[in-house]
Amino acid sequence: MKKLLTAVGMAALMATGALAEPLKIGVITTLSGPAGYLGADARDGMLLALEMGGGKLGGVEVEFVVEDDGLKPANGRQIAEKYMQNDGIKLLTGIIFSNVAGATVPDIVDNGAIYISPNAGPSTFAGAGCNENYFVVSWQNDALHEAAGAAAKELGYKTAVALAPNYQAGKDAIAGFKRMFGSDVTEIYTQLDQTDFASEMAQIRSAAPEVVFQFHPGGLGIAFLKQYQQAGLLGQIPMVLSEPSTDAVVLGAVGEAAIGITATAHWNRDFDNAANAEFVAAWDAKYARPITYYASQGYDTARLIASALANTGGLDDLDAFREAVRAADFESVRGKFSFGQNQHPVHDWYVLNIVSDGNGGAKAVTDRVILADHGDSYAADCKM
Repeated sequence: MKKLLTAVGMAALMATGALAEPLKIGVITTLSGPAGYLGADARDGMLLALEMGGGKLGGVEVEFVVEDDGLKPANGRQIAEKYMQNDGIKLLTGIIFSNVAGATVPDIVDNGAIYISPNAGPSTFAGAGCNENYFVVSWQNDALHEAAGAAAKELGYKTAVALAPNYQAGKDAIAGFKRMFGSDVTEIYTQLDQTDFASEMAQIRSAAPEVVFQFHPGGLGIAFLKQYQQAGLLGQIPMVLSEPSTDAVVLGAVGEAAIGITATAHWNRDFDNAANAEFVAAWDAKYARPITYYASQGYDTARLIASALANTGGLDDLDAFREAVRAADFESVRGKFSFGQNQHPVHDWYVLNIVSDGNGGAKAVTDRVILADHGDSYAADCKM
């Protein structure tokens, strides 16, 4: 009888959730190397949202399980397999780089798990390769750089040199810029681990374009901008850049060298909405470092998950959870947010001016909308 009562008591405790384990969400991200801060900021944006929810998202106790992929596709795939097969994790997120996503996401969605991207949004998964288990909170890669192309065109430039690393996101970057720029573009592809751009500086000088666009995230972008200034090109050929090349860490590293650059973005810390004000204040109070786009995307990802869990109470019914994610019933720090047909975001893109911060550095100030309610160029090819 004692054993029976104990079993009944245990069942009652589990029914009330007293002994229920937290819902585990697998985070695969880049935490090491020159680009390590991208993943750290995305992770910490998620953790901040969880902390602000008292350890819960949408009323559900959650644990983020985090591992570093080292920017290696094979690592990302192995971590995902371990999460799903050994830990029974059904919801994954965190990938920063598109080459890691390309090797990892297909296994996740094919195994019936759900992946919600806080950053990488390669074109290969946006059109005919879309999947009902795949969502992107940040952007579709091309759209990120289409805004820069639109800004360069609006400024009246007719010739450009566009540079990016030779991997999927780099190819998407130049494709996106060219699509909206619509004029003459010389393409130069660099390496994903490259830090010496002397040859590229010589090619830019030789081409003598009216404007330069370059996409080099993290430490690569810092190195590029410093060398662009050292080569004497900053005062000769203006730059129009997308947000990964002008995040707060990049601006902090290059300082006044960035003043005068035109940037485009879907978020900035000066956005005037309640969700963003709360996020910025909480970040500044907790972390002694600049706030970046990656942090805002990690935070939005967690808030999106919270909105879905508030409706479903967990992941027992993945169909219901998927529908709740699609609804995007949360307040994004960027303002307007919805999902397009391919489950990639539809939102506004802005022009930012890089100006002096008054202390020997530079900061981004929001100017105007350049693309309103903008989705991406692949959504029509997604048949879901």
